[in-house]
Amino acid sequence: MSFLLSAGITGASGGALFLGTKPDNFALKPREAFLLTNVSWLVLSTYAAIPFMLELHLSYTDAFFETMSGITTTGSTVLSGLDHMEKGVLLWRSLLQWLGGIGFIVMAVAVLPFLKVGGMRLFQSESSDWSEKVMPRSGSIAKRIVAIYFWLTITCAYFYYLGGMTGFEAINHAMTTLSTGGYSTSDSSMANFTNPYIHWVAIIFMLLGSLPFVLFVRFFKGDIQSLLKDRQVRAFIGFMLILWGFFSLWLVFNSQYNLWQAFTLVAFNTTSVVTTTGFALTDYTLWGGFAAALFLFLTVIGGCSGSTTGGIKIFRLQIGARLLGIQLRLLSHPRSCLVHSYNGQLITEDILRSLIGFGFFFGLLSILMTLLLCLMGLDLITSMSGALTAIANVGPGLGDIIGPAGNFKSLPDSAKWLLSGGMLMGRLEITTVLVLFTASFWKD
Repeated sequence: MSFLLSAGITGASGGALFLGTKPDNFALKPREAFLLTNVSWLVLSTYAAIPFMLELHLSYTDAFFETMSGITTTGSTVLSGLDHMEKGVLLWRSLLQWLGGIGFIVMAVAVLPFLKVGGMRLFQSESSDWSEKVMPRSGSIAKRIVAIYFWLTITCAYFYYLGGMTGFEAINHAMTTLSTGGYSTSDSSMANFTNPYIHWVAIIFMLLGSLPFVLFVRFFKGDIQSLLKDRQVRAFIGFMLILWGFFSLWLVFNSQYNLWQAFTLVAFNTTSVVTTTGFALTDYTLWGGFAAALFLFLTVIGGCSGSTTGGIKIFRLQIGARLLGIQLRLLSHPRSCLVHSYNGQLITEDILRSLIGFGFFFGLLSILMTLLLCLMGLDLITSMSGALTAIANVGPGLGDIIGPAGNFKSLPDSAKWLLSGGMLMGRLEITTVLVLFTASFWKD
């Protein structure tokens, strides 16, 4: 009845808007696209929160926080007692993350390059051009991405089922794994399943969810080398392998784990954080100060562009490192003529400005949110990790309150609304939201 009533409220609201707004001629220009993108995610979260409020008797603040965390694939939660919760609620949480994951892929492929947000023009393709000429081609690409996303989800669920999960657990975790969301059907998350096979299935599909889905389209069309040739993919996979090896050896020498145990724990937890999934297998904050600091920095990295992940994204870090190298070379050879390019694409001035702007606002927003959370009475570790995990869409933070073993229920309502705003801004690449608060945006 809770879901039926929620559907009625949502349907009536949508129907009233549909009947009351029938423009004869509507052209989607950049300003309308910015507004539509923001309002779509915000309104969807507003209405999708109703079932949580009616079924679980949550306050609207908690219901909206849970929904925004789900739809942005962040994975932070205010709920406990998941092991005994109604299956309809658990499935709703997983569906929110699954739909949020595919929604962001389509947005990253088609909308953000069109809006010139965060350097995404580097990945502009036919699907990013909204002219009538290429709309059929754009629709075809979107359908293939959705088909691949669905197929990978079913495959993930099948392997989970082989590892000992029930059918319900397998479907839910498959949806939240590929979407790199991290919601689980148990309070103990992936620690509820002791079979290492399940943990490695999760690692593989978290990594797959972190790769550009446009390359999957090319891969299944016969271009087998598309994934291997991409600089972003090579850098991401290389970084993960180096991180696994180094961190595993450190953990072996600083704990009682053997090499295989340490490698599995490190591979799972670092992949979960870097890909912004947020599954918990163990409380890694108990590994010491070095581990906690490393995980804090890993929070902001993210996966590849055009994937379901949040964070800064690998391509921005690659371009930043290249620009740093160029700048150092120019200091000693001022007359050098160096070309800025990435994956065969020229890095123009507007792309470079967009990249720099994203990095600046990411850092500034993280600082402001940390200070505001501290003003609300939270400690520094909770405030800093909470701000970063919200903006990067990761899920768990650090500390006793919001760490891998805790949740966000005890935070004040003001903090939950602030973090919900941070999740939305992080999911929409920050500047997509900030542009709405400029006077020039509203001028004709």
